[in-house]
Amino acid sequence: MVWPLIKLVSRKTNFRFVRFAAFAAVISVLLTVGSFVSMFTAGFREIPVAMYQAASGGPLDRLGAILGRGFELGIDFRGGAVLELTAPQPIDIGRVREGLLALDLGDVQAQSFNDPHHIMVRYQVSGGDPNQITTRVQNRLRELVDGATFSRVEVVGPKVSEELFAGGLIALGLAIALMLVYIWFRFEWQFGLGAVIALFHDTILTLGLFSFFRIEFTLTIIAALLTIIGYSMNDTVVVFDRLRENYRKYKRMPRPEVIDLSTNETLSRTMMTSVTAILAAIALWVFGGDTLEGFAIAMTFGIVIGTYSSIYVAAPATLLWAPRREENVAVRESAATP
Repeated sequence: MVWPLIKLVSRKTNFRFVRFAAFAAVISVLLTVGSFVSMFTAGFREIPVAMYQAASGGPLDRLGAILGRGFELGIDFRGGAVLELTAPQPIDIGRVREGLLALDLGDVQAQSFNDPHHIMVRYQVSGGDPNQITTRVQNRLRELVDGATFSRVEVVGPKVSEELFAGGLIALGLAIALMLVYIWFRFEWQFGLGAVIALFHDTILTLGLFSFFRIEFTLTIIAALLTIIGYSMNDTVVVFDRLRENYRKYKRMPRPEVIDLSTNETLSRTMMTSVTAILAAIALWVFGGDTLEGFAIAMTFGIVIGTYSSIYVAAPATLLWAPRREENVAVRESAATP
């Protein structure tokens, strides 16, 4: 029995994707520039010159401070602690928050789950021994909540958080660079550049989404971005493989027509894979709770934008460096004629 939803996408389509490639390129460039501006203006909320002057240290430290303000960094990158506690009776979040503010911990957050007996507490560790501060917070919470038990305790120091943030950005850069090398050897250098442009496009737009809407940016989001890079590359490789095959099969056909043909031939597979992955990401978003919410948002947006980039960014980008096929065919035929 064939799943009826598979028939929503015809096996043979004739969409003219390349015709709208220029318009899509303009939209992508505007969104990419807007994402960069958002990351350097704290989501269009602050002036970068003022942030640079207010920061301390050398030029690189000041730029790092501006970029750090561009995101709503979580405890992983900002330094601090996360505690999850449960109690036999419903927990009064307001009482917990007021009790912890009296400890002068700086930014204190208390979040509830669907279960009123279970809450999450986050706070900054600005100075002193983080472990001693955490012990003091736990003792205070036991005074505020009768029968409190801690199911999760995570402490990240400021130095470690800075290294994690820098390491996360380096991991994203290395992932894109290694993808370029892979596509270069697997196909041609034109294909490699097209794939890297698509990966860069997907990563920057996802970062821009988190910067503009001030969604908490944690190590989980770095994992989501790496997953998005892998998913987008897998989708792009499928299109490129069919594109290379059709280049050999239709030697007289102009490149734009070959790109349209190859994209249409892989469209059904692309759409069904994307829809299936999006359904899984939405399920995580709805049922995963606060811990997985950011990951699910990144995955949902990344899958959508990755599918778009495979069709409108990666394949059309190969036209920027490739010569016209009809000219090459004419040259080869004239050279073969005695």
